[in-house]
Parts: sequence; structure tokens; C-alpha cells
Amino acid sequence: MALNNTYEARLVQQETAVGAGVQILLLALLGSAIGMGPAGWLTGLVFAIASWAVLSRALHRSRLRSFGPANRVTLGRATLVGGVTALVADSFESSPPVTLLVGLTAVALILDGVDGKVARRTGTSTALGARFDMEVDAFLILVLSVYVSMQLGPWVLLIGAMRYAFLAAAKLAPWLNAPLPPSFARKTVAAIQGVCLLLAGSELLPHAANMAVALLALISLTWSFGRDVLWLWRTSRTVAEAPVLEAREEMLELVAR
Repeated sequence: MALNNTYEARLVQQETAVGAGVQILLLALLGSAIGMGPAGWLTGLVFAIASWAVLSRALHRSRLRSFGPANRVTLGRATLVGGVTALVADSFESSPPVTLLVGLTAVALILDGVDGKVARRTGTSTALGARFDMEVDAFLILVLSVYVSMQLGPWVLLIGAMRYAFLAAAKLAPWLNAPLPPSFARKTVAAIQGVCLLLAGSELLPHAANMAVALLALISLTWSFGRDVLWLWRTSRTVAEAPVLEAREEMLELVAR
């Protein structure tokens, strides 16, 4: 049994290594196609190595016996996000190939709706898979906000940085780590972030329209985070007050006797 578990663990780890290899292959293709500079290459390689290391560690800790089809889809999306990241980094040195950047981003956004469905249909939903999917989404939004900010201004960075600011705040306020109830509105707001940033960065609309689209994304995201934070705060207050109320009721019962 121990040998079987070791063999399965190696197979799972091999899939992450294959993902890193495919990422490097995509960088090579992009480099040969557009003549990508050092910034793009370095950023893409760092992304590939960091993704492989973090995912390998997470898989080791979760002890999954199979990587699963849904995680393979998410890994494919992560590969595309790595390509987008390299192109955005390269855009600081030269004009970016907008069509290529938009194409990679569009495919990554489309696949965002695939991995969850695959996980549910195959019965392979896991906490690690959900977290993996979430982190890929969040990083893509961060990268897109960096790209769009070069056209519309640094305020756009608030879109990509908001989730990471929330995670940082949760270190200081542990009540922010409590699980949130499912919300269709939250999922909708999260989904439109990538679409809005992609539209604003595609240069298809006038500057004023791009500003409006990006502002819509920021306002909706701020509303969504604000609503969740308020719910978490109220819930934490209710939980904190519950023991006090119970003690008060016990005291009243004793007095009544």
C-alpha cells in the first residue's frame, strides 16, 4: 500500500513538472514569434518556476492521489496566464502584440468556466482545486490591471490589488478568514473583472469608454468586497456576543430560582 501511495504521489508531482515544461515551451514560442525581450523572458520563467514550486508543495501537503481532469484544465489556464504575464512584462520595453495578448487572455477567461464544470461532472472537486482556480483567476486580474493601468492610470491597479489587500488584512483581523456563504452576485462580479479589463486593454473602444469600463469593474468589485467584509464583521460580532448572552441567561435563570 505504501508503495502504491508513493507511486501515485510521484505521478501527481510529474504533472506539475509537465505543466512547467509546457509553460517554458509557450515562452519559447512567444519569444520566437515576437522577439520577446529579457523582461518578458525573466518574468515568464519566474512565473513558471514559482507556480511549479507552490503547486507541488500544495499537492504534497494535500496528499491527493490523483491530479484530476479539472486541475489539468486549471493548469492549462495557468500556462496561458504565464504567457500573458510575460507579454505584459515585455510591454514595458516595447509595444505589446495586442492581438496575441487579447487572444491568450480570452482563452484563459473562457476556460475559467470549464474547470468547475469538469470537477462537478467527474466528482473530483477538492479544496485544493478550488483554491488553485481562485489563485489563477486573481493573478490574471492583477496582471491585466497592471497592463491597463499603463493606459488609464495607476488607479486601475486597485482592481488587481484588492484581493491581496484583503488577504493581508486577514492576517491582522482573523475574523476575515471565516467562510462566506455562496453568492451569485459575488461570482458575477468576479467574472466581469477579467472581461472588463480585457475590453479596456484591447484598444477597441475610445479612451473615455475604456475608462468607463474599468471604472465599472472597480466600483462593482469594491461593492462586492465591502458587502462581504460587512457580513463577516457582523457574523464575528454575533459569535463573540453569543457566550455573553448565554451567561446572562444562566444568571437570570439562577435569580429566578
